[in-house]
Amino acid sequence: MMKRILLTFLCGLSLMGTACAQNGKSKSGVQGAAVSSGKGKTLVVYFSWGGTTKHLAEMIAFETGADIFSIEPADPYPTAYTLCTEVAKEELDKGIYRALKTKMPSLDGYDIIFIGSPVWWHTAAMIVQGAVKDIDFSGKTVVPFCTYAATYRDETLAKIAELTPRAKHLKSYGTTSPDSASIRRWLLEIGIAK
Repeated sequence: MMKRILLTFLCGLSLMGTACAQNGKSKSGVQGAAVSSGKGKTLVVYFSWGGTTKHLAEMIAFETGADIFSIEPADPYPTAYTLCTEVAKEELDKGIYRALKTKMPSLDGYDIIFIGSPVWWHTAAMIVQGAVKDIDFSGKTVVPFCTYAATYRDETLAKIAELTPRAKHLKSYGTTSPDSASIRRWLLEIGIAK
């Protein structure tokens, strides 16, 4: 019964094509967009609105020992689902990149950068696209990941790779419901799990 309720909820999210995450604490306990205090050579960068992408990002950071950075909008997205979908659609249609609350951290010292987004209107959220589009990822390895309600996983992962053309790319990952066993298998497959 719980599976049916969850599936029904996820299908409802498919109008926007997202399962995302609210801002919260990073693994270091620092609020919001702060980078954790770890000394790793790996960084997880993500945007989240409803919970799922944040959860996935935190699982990746835990399994890899990575630092983590939450992309947060200077002007928060609406908390009401329908209104948020309308705003996200307008951003996509008009090519609007929402301003960030905190600028992206320097990538100096990081060799591997995971970049994560919910699927919004068949692609990576515009705030993620805007955050990474002008960064030079030369000499870096980028690993795209996403969360989604129903479809457009591959298109979203391809968009993140397209935005980071100078990087080496490893096998990406997308899911509707992050689970530690699947994430660990994927990270072991690409040789990044600690």
